[in-house]
Amino acid sequence: GKNNNKQQPANCATKQQESMSKTLHRSLEAKLAALDGPEWDSSDDEENVQVISQEVGKKGKKAKKAKGDAGKSNADGHQQQPKAKAAAKAAKEAKKAAQRAERERREKEKTERLAGVGAINFGDAEMVRSGPVTDKVWTEISNLKPALAGKEVLVRGHLQTARLVGKGAFVLVRSSLYCVQGVCFESKDGTISPAMVKYIAGLPAESVVDMVGTVSVPNQPIESATQKMVELQITSFHCVNKALGKMPFQMEDACRPDCEKETDVGAYTGEEKPSADGLVRVGQEVRLDNRWVDLRTPANQSIFRIESMIGALFRECLMKKGFVEIHTPKLIGGASEGGSEVFTLDYFGEPACLAMSPQLHKQMSAACSGFERVFETGPVFRAENSNTRRHLCEFTGFDLEMCIKEHYDEVLDVFSDLFIHIFDGINERCKNELERVREQHPFEDLKYLRPTLKLTYAEGCKLLREAGVDQDDYEDLSTENEKKLGKIVKEKYGTDFFMMDKYPLAVRPFYTMPDPENPKLSNSYDFFIRGQEILSGAQRIHEPELIIERAKAWDIELHDIEAYVNSFRNGALPHGGGGIGLERVVMLFLDLPNIRKTAWFPRDPKRISP
Repeated sequence: GKNNNKQQPANCATKQQESMSKTLHRSLEAKLAALDGPEWDSSDDEENVQVISQEVGKKGKKAKKAKGDAGKSNADGHQQQPKAKAAAKAAKEAKKAAQRAERERREKEKTERLAGVGAINFGDAEMVRSGPVTDKVWTEISNLKPALAGKEVLVRGHLQTARLVGKGAFVLVRSSLYCVQGVCFESKDGTISPAMVKYIAGLPAESVVDMVGTVSVPNQPIESATQKMVELQITSFHCVNKALGKMPFQMEDACRPDCEKETDVGAYTGEEKPSADGLVRVGQEVRLDNRWVDLRTPANQSIFRIESMIGALFRECLMKKGFVEIHTPKLIGGASEGGSEVFTLDYFGEPACLAMSPQLHKQMSAACSGFERVFETGPVFRAENSNTRRHLCEFTGFDLEMCIKEHYDEVLDVFSDLFIHIFDGINERCKNELERVREQHPFEDLKYLRPTLKLTYAEGCKLLREAGVDQDDYEDLSTENEKKLGKIVKEKYGTDFFMMDKYPLAVRPFYTMPDPENPKLSNSYDFFIRGQEILSGAQRIHEPELIIERAKAWDIELHDIEAYVNSFRNGALPHGGGGIGLERVVMLFLDLPNIRKTAWFPRDPKRISP
């Protein structure tokens, strides 16, 4: 009983062990299954337990390690997620910024292209300071003709007008007498930008510009230009000198044709009357105050080119006739021809004056110095307080003096040939200029005869009396009577140009030779154009004693002309000559009403500038 009792605890223990073992097996088997381990082999519990324990240990470690790694990975993921989002956002913003910068770049490029930034085909040119010389070749506007169609040319001139029309600009560029139209429109390739068109249209009138363009032939003549059958397709336009000051008047107003003819007689006050047609015209005084601008008009350009041609023709004719050009002093002691109408001055403590004419010195040169035939062109000064339309205090004198064999008619023949040569030359060589003057100042062509009509002073006075004009044979002609005589002669003889001789001695200078048959008359003469005097001359006295006699009759101080008188004491040739007023010749040839229109920078009793 004791043994059984002693064995019972042992059996119970064994059962308990088996129960625990089974429980452990099931637990390990469940763990193995959960760990995806080997299947349970119940053949060897002990070995199974050992293997399973090892597998469970390994799998547990792996599972723990995997769980640890997973936890670590999850932790790292949670830490890296904000960084990834920030990086993605930054990349997105960078992409947007790049796209925005590209758009801005394109917009800026477009804006700059439209604004002409960097363009070299327009703008203000560098100041001309005689720097490096380029290979540029300028074409004269006067030479632009249809034959040049398709050729690119460069011209320079004043910008007369500039108009903006839509997306294009029209300009008129003028050089001297000639002008040409230029046009340019915006191009798709940006060569002609809106900025270029705007620049051209915005330049001040009368600025000096260089224009490059291709010559083309328009469908219709360009009426506003002298070069009517061509225009320039502008490719380049630069301002050489910008007109900065306000224009004193509009060129369009300054070029407007005369509404009515201004009177050419009577006092000149400078006052202007409103135009009958209501259009704006520029008055004479305003023109003279701004002469540098006024001289740009086609009419004025033509007037002074004609005047220049007269000088050339004067020299040309006389040179062919054996004359020598001289240059005499304009500063002299005393008065050159007597009288008080001289500009006096102090000459280093000695009284002196400006020469009224080269008269005394040209006589010395021709008759006393052996040159025999001389001429001179130069300034003449008259201190006459004459505010008329035909008098100036300073004008250009064309003088000649020549020796004669028997009669002063020899001189008159030279003058006749000279003026016919001048008139023919102007008509032949200045056709374009004459028409440009006529456009603004209409006039009839001058009529003249070959040879020149010659009347005596007495015959002229008789014609006036026959026309009901009171005129004595020994009285000087008034300006009004000269005009009337000119009309009478034109009607009777068909000429605007004639000469008269045998003037009363009392109205001629002291050195004039008296008439051998009538002591009240003289061997003197005047030439007229359209009824106004343009030349005065005479045979001169070449005997010194007769010179002294005539000087005393004029109350001239002999010491003032001592050198002049003495020049005739050593043998002097008989001679004669005359003096021509250049400005008056031009004025009357063109039938202009005011001598100020033919003087570059007139000097009258009220004007000494500019």
